[in-house]
Amino acid sequence: MRDSTQSAIFGALSNELRMSSIANNLANVNTSAFKKDKLAFHDTFVRFAHDYLVDSKTSIRGKDMFPEGHIMAKARLSAQQPDFQQGSLERTGNQLDFALSGQGFFSVQGDDGMLYTRAGNFVTDSNGMLRTLDGHPVLVSGGPLIVPPGGRIEADGDGNVLVNGQPAGAFDLVDFEDPTALERAGSNYFVDPGGAGQIPPEELAVAQGFIEKSNVEVVTEMVSMIETQRAFTMYTKMIQTDSDLDTKLITQVGRPTA
Repeated sequence: MRDSTQSAIFGALSNELRMSSIANNLANVNTSAFKKDKLAFHDTFVRFAHDYLVDSKTSIRGKDMFPEGHIMAKARLSAQQPDFQQGSLERTGNQLDFALSGQGFFSVQGDDGMLYTRAGNFVTDSNGMLRTLDGHPVLVSGGPLIVPPGGRIEADGDGNVLVNGQPAGAFDLVDFEDPTALERAGSNYFVDPGGAGQIPPEELAVAQGFIEKSNVEVVTEMVSMIETQRAFTMYTKMIQTDSDLDTKLITQVGRPTA
């Protein structure tokens, strides 16, 4: 296989994954507190030994000792990580809506363990338990919070919760030394597979009656989509050109002349 064909294949596959990421970001532009994915490309240039020479001449008037360096590229993606940049806050006036300002997460009890989210658009079930929209209990001082029917819930900027004017605990707010080590579990939840380093949040405020909006910028994503489409088309043309050259080489080179 030609090196150019191999590079084009890696480039096309990378842009296919990039397009899927962009499509997912755009699909969640209206999802509360959604964090867009960002991609990183790995340096996969293959360099020859003489490409590392700082000065290839023995003197000012000397001739080049080596031919001009050649670098081959096999483009590929090295990482796909959520971008935890703060989204804008939108006022709702709903007493069960809470937004986080700063770096940190709400803790909720998932089916298979602890989940972390920034989406604070909570609801209460028939028993008055505070839950996420997906039904996961929101943890307040280590356990679920029960709000009596018609009860009034209040929270201050530090996350301390009052129910009908009586202290009911505080939201279990957490932060991580390395949030990029978290793994996405659904559109709005993250799990810690180990290594993220849970720490107490600093400079994290809770705003009641607000929700955090998605940090997806539609214009930026659309521009990236057009760029990705054009790059994918370029790589597929490279593959087709190489295929045509190989076909021509097989069918014409070595053919006896009349």
